[in-house]
Amino acid sequence: MTEPNLIIFLLNIAGAAALLIWAVRLIQTGVKRGFASQLQQWLRFSSNSRLIAVGSGFSAAIFLQSSTAVALLISNFATQSSLSATAGLALLLGADVGSAVLTQLLLVRQPFLIPLFLLIGVSLFLRQKSGNLHQVGRIMIGLALIFVSLDMIREATRPIMSSPGTQLAMEYLANDLLTAFFIGAIFTWLVHSSVAAVLLFVTFASQSILPILPATAMIFGANLGGAFIAYILTLSAPLEARRIIIANLFLRGGGAILLALLISQQKDLIMLFGVTPGRQTINIHIFFNLGLLLLMVPFLSPITRVMKHFVSEGTSNRNEHGITSALDPEALERPSRALDCTARELLGMGQIIEKMLVEVDPLYDRWNSNIAKTILMRDKLIKKMHLNLKLYLAQIGKKGLAEELGHRSLELASISENLDAASDAIARIMVALAKRLNAENVHFSEKGRREISDFQDRVHGNVKLALNVMLNQNASEARELVAAKEKVRKVEQKLQRLHLRRLRKGMTESIETSNIHQETLRALKQVNTSFSMIGHPILKRSGELLESRLA
Repeated sequence: MTEPNLIIFLLNIAGAAALLIWAVRLIQTGVKRGFASQLQQWLRFSSNSRLIAVGSGFSAAIFLQSSTAVALLISNFATQSSLSATAGLALLLGADVGSAVLTQLLLVRQPFLIPLFLLIGVSLFLRQKSGNLHQVGRIMIGLALIFVSLDMIREATRPIMSSPGTQLAMEYLANDLLTAFFIGAIFTWLVHSSVAAVLLFVTFASQSILPILPATAMIFGANLGGAFIAYILTLSAPLEARRIIIANLFLRGGGAILLALLISQQKDLIMLFGVTPGRQTINIHIFFNLGLLLLMVPFLSPITRVMKHFVSEGTSNRNEHGITSALDPEALERPSRALDCTARELLGMGQIIEKMLVEVDPLYDRWNSNIAKTILMRDKLIKKMHLNLKLYLAQIGKKGLAEELGHRSLELASISENLDAASDAIARIMVALAKRLNAENVHFSEKGRREISDFQDRVHGNVKLALNVMLNQNASEARELVAAKEKVRKVEQKLQRLHLRRLRKGMTESIETSNIHQETLRALKQVNTSFSMIGHPILKRSGELLESRLA
């Protein structure tokens, strides 16, 4: 292949791979923004049975287009103590199988799917400026672009099939399966998507670019790389969450290494998985994850006990102390930079309050005075940060500020006030309510507790969105955040009506906990309102928010 042709080939392949990676992320974004709350509720309550947990993990991976995204959700649940290690590992193994099956679904070639998905997706995306249908449009566009990128890869690779240089490189990989294995693992880690990596490798194998042996080694490497992504992303997570992720890394990664070694010694085994190289590689990927699931599900309890023994508190790398303020006194001479420091400080405050929200939920099931003290200490820290921030802003404005900077200063002060109010709602109200529940030795009804957990998940999702908006100042996400405030208000009203209906039926548990139930819902709504205010200044600047709601 001549040099100009080689450059064009590499450009086409790189562009197609970039489109594939971006299309997968596009679908993930649509699912998270439109259906994250429902997905969290579904996963939370599927942990009562291993089989249900496996099925839920499988389905969630298909919806999210990623087993890594499911792993991060499971990590959050384990942090909140709302998920056992056994159920969490069952969810993850199910998600690994779902991710593998997803690659098979995305390899289906039907010419009419691309224009159909694009037509529906673009129509929904443009007609609906926000809401779930807007996100459904995003998902449909992402699916269409995945098929487009795979067609681009097939088209780009046709001319090089007979190239001597290509054949030489493939012969080398066929004789060095260890290198092929690590190429698969490293590439998967770099693109942060095992789905995208496997789709790429299977497409190369089906086009006869990759011989079957190195393609298989890369598939196993992708499984190791996929498990390693979740491990790296949860390094700072609490111990309970990391045990589940490490167990999955050990099982999936270790299994991939062992099977890669076995295939390298028993090459004829590959022929059992299909006739064509493309079919063989995708089947190996699916059967590996399915086989791992079937073998390990009966032994989940002993596996989690082993993880508890080896991954102990001594390996935890949490650091609850030593928080450094972002309010740099030396930046005061440059107001714009000082306001940037203030914004960073607010982001830190928001992250602390998010931890408080996660920590308070388990107190409603089982009182823990140490966790309660931690939450109250965080609240004191928020109060101190809020005061220091106001004093810092006052110092910035001593010599006067330009109009634009003055407006920004007021916006940051307002956000700080709202974050302080959110901290108050958690520490002063919710902790006290959880303590009352314990002191009076009463419990929510099963339905009531589920409603509060679901509502808390919804609010937590909006808190994470608010922190993203604070960081990226994206007008589209700000609009979504403010719209979510109205959704939360309607859901809270609906839950209050359901609670009153149970009271009318004379349900003893609902009567005993009536005030605590209603006040908890109001406190969570206050937290949501406080964080939703982060989006208001952005929408005012873009002219998308009216000064008054009065007609």
